[in-house]
Amino acid sequence: MSQIPQWVVDALPTRTKTLQFLETLAIGTIGGVVFLVAHLPGGLISGAMLAVGAAAMLGRRMAVPAHLTQAVLVLLGISLGSLMSRQLLQHIGAYPLTIGFLALSTFGTTFGSSYYLQRVHGWDRTSAFLAACPGALSQIALLAVEKGADMPAIAVVQTLRVIILTAALPLILVLTGLTSASAPALAITVASPLELAALVAASVAVSLVIRWMKFPASWLFGAMIGSSVLHGAGLVDGGLPPIVRSIALIGIGMLIGSRFSRMKLSTLLRHFTAGVGSFAIAIAISAIFVTIVAWTTHVRFADILVAYAPGAMDAMLALALTLHIDPIFVGAHHLSRFIFVTLAIPGIVHLFGRPQEDVDD
Repeated sequence: MSQIPQWVVDALPTRTKTLQFLETLAIGTIGGVVFLVAHLPGGLISGAMLAVGAAAMLGRRMAVPAHLTQAVLVLLGISLGSLMSRQLLQHIGAYPLTIGFLALSTFGTTFGSSYYLQRVHGWDRTSAFLAACPGALSQIALLAVEKGADMPAIAVVQTLRVIILTAALPLILVLTGLTSASAPALAITVASPLELAALVAASVAVSLVIRWMKFPASWLFGAMIGSSVLHGAGLVDGGLPPIVRSIALIGIGMLIGSRFSRMKLSTLLRHFTAGVGSFAIAIAISAIFVTIVAWTTHVRFADILVAYAPGAMDAMLALALTLHIDPIFVGAHHLSRFIFVTLAIPGIVHLFGRPQEDVDD
């Protein structure tokens, strides 16, 4: 009997990793379902995120394999793409203005939050700038290692910002009447098996192409593009089954909550005040620009709020899917912010961070 090739053995998940994922899946699903039954806004995402995050902080090793992460992002992108044909031209004339204000908001929140971290908590300039920068966490982590910054502290501030936004934003939008907590009527009909196969094939194909082009968030945006083209051209009518869409939303919540597995409770407590304080500064500065955009454009206030929220791109787009928010507007702005941050943060750290020789001492 021929032996299994070593590369196949290496690719298979270990028993420990499989059990960790199954535990994460069970806890995330229970949390999401509880929040959904309680009719809490954004219930599947928020419930899964908080349940998995709490388990992680209690010492359980929460994890989602990379391939399943990619699958979740593709499913989310397909669901978002099914909305695009209806909303493609909505507010598109306002995009240059609103994206311009978003750039100012991004740099304002970065400098404002970093100044707070330096003055109030005594952080070094490099760590403060990297912690204050919204989004692009993978690039920030690489820069933190390269520059010798305090990565655990940066991770606490970045993770708390995402957790607070993902949990609080749906409640704020619903309680203020800016949107509805009920499930949106998106893709009422379920695509046929052949159409579903075409959606998946097109989404994966586009994702692979733009991933090869080094496009940011390629699995999410590739699936959005593939799905939107098929829907916009009238080649596909309908979307994913509701249960599959729910799995994607729970998956996003699990991904966010599992970030707490990478930090110790003592690290979280040590930097908790810094994280909450810098978040408050960022929200205050963002609110100024949200107000300006709301006064100068005809874009819905709820759409602006989610588009300008300094949170994770996948989480904000998932919330757009569940809260009647325009996914095109939100996606365009969070992608723009990702590009701003990716291009600008190395230069900002070089100019305003601590000198390299200080790091090496």
